[in-house]
Amino acid sequence: MSDAETDPQAAIDAASERRERERDPRVHEHTAGDEQPGIPFVGAGPGDPRLLTVAGKELVESADLVVHAGSLVNSELLERYCADAETVSSIGKELEELIPLMRDAYRDGRDVVRLHSGDPSIYGAALEQMDALESEDVPTYIVPGVTAAFAASATLRTQLTLNGTADHVAFTRPQGKTLDPEDDHVSEFVAMGDVTTCLYLGTHAIPEVMERLLADGHDPETPVTVVYHASWPDEDVIDGTIATIGDRVTEAGYRASALVLIGEAPAGAGYDRSFLYDGWADRGPDDGEGADDSGGTSETETDDRSTDTETDT
Repeated sequence: MSDAETDPQAAIDAASERRERERDPRVHEHTAGDEQPGIPFVGAGPGDPRLLTVAGKELVESADLVVHAGSLVNSELLERYCADAETVSSIGKELEELIPLMRDAYRDGRDVVRLHSGDPSIYGAALEQMDALESEDVPTYIVPGVTAAFAASATLRTQLTLNGTADHVAFTRPQGKTLDPEDDHVSEFVAMGDVTTCLYLGTHAIPEVMERLLADGHDPETPVTVVYHASWPDEDVIDGTIATIGDRVTEAGYRASALVLIGEAPAGAGYDRSFLYDGWADRGPDDGEGADDSGGTSETETDDRSTDTETDT
């Protein structure tokens, strides 16, 4: 495709149609940790520069051009790791401007990194950029990052899943400019009871979300924790309930950049001891397949305690 024919929407449509027919062969050639040819889409993490992955750090340190997500990426990270690179904010730029910028730099032999906040796979717009670049014969790949929910959980010194309290995690967002009311499933997740509902992109709408939950008949005393700027120097934690958290966030003046956690697990209370460390994993093969850290079973568990490993759940 020539420069004059750059059309991101056409590239997105073509890539979608292609995926319906077959899987990209690179899926079977590379793992997430591989350094690959092309432009990496790197997750910058939630804010603290030390939460950038080793792979991400190596890539941005060697980059000639870093296109980043503006103020969503901590400026300290850019100063620490991108001092030798040209840095360009993507805020306010459309695909028709971003794609030629990265494409031309790559064609000129420069090392280009696209730096997203958090993890590119959670409420990012990475794939449409990747599809547009691939249509210009510029290969791309994803380098995972730490998403805000994990940073918030670490701040709260708890888990998002706890045996007997929360067996599931939902990443969701509330209705608004980019989500129609019929596609808002926050109330459904909360109704399940054993779900930690992680609400992204909804700081400004917290009072309205809680009012809808109350109108749907949810227990007003259901715990809600809001973590503003998780892992940043100005991080703030606000505890409340469905009935009270809206007023508390409004009083704090936060309108963006906060993660909302609805459910019992963020409080770290009332959970059951897991099977793994009560002797379950030492039982013979006739007693079960073993246990994972969430209290369920795992085919890979062994009887040797020295090989026990924590999981991401």
